[in-house]
Amino acid sequence: GDVAVTRREGNERIWDLAARVLPNEMPEVQATEAKRILAERRLRSLGIARPKSVGDIGTQVEVEGVKGPWVADAELLERPFEGRTALLSPFDRLVYDRERALALFGFDYKLEIYVPQAKRKWGYYVLPVLHGDRLVAKADVKAERRAGVLRVPALHMEPGTSPDDRDAARMELRLLADWLNLRRLTIERTFRTR
Repeated sequence: GDVAVTRREGNERIWDLAARVLPNEMPEVQATEAKRILAERRLRSLGIARPKSVGDIGTQVEVEGVKGPWVADAELLERPFEGRTALLSPFDRLVYDRERALALFGFDYKLEIYVPQAKRKWGYYVLPVLHGDRLVAKADVKAERRAGVLRVPALHMEPGTSPDDRDAARMELRLLADWLNLRRLTIERTFRTR
């Protein structure tokens, strides 16, 4: 294009003519090489994917209990897995591809902010909860800043989860409340998903 972002000042982008921002000598990348680089980056960010999502790269792997071919980044396969607990954004790569999340984790999930309230299954703004190597819950969260409360109208626990999974989800919600400087956490209802 004719213009490019040269820097940022806070949330503001500062633009200039591309000729003054970009180096004179730009390396030329062939389309096939660019596609390969993008596919490698995608696979690295996902960890595991269907070949149709990343093309002919990665190491073929089998996923126990899941049909069909999968590929993984060989370098990531060599690293030890360190599980953790986290609230995920609805746009996190782990859950963004809803079919992949369902196939790998049995995690049925949909962002329902545009779904009429009466038709919502999980809630307005639901955060998936990762615990170890599993998606264990969906937390419908609402920050009521004036009242100083992180309100959770519903915490939907996945099938087969344990009290430890529930406690881990609650701890992450407490950490979110603290991060948002909200004094109280109110979990109104906890459900077991079927």
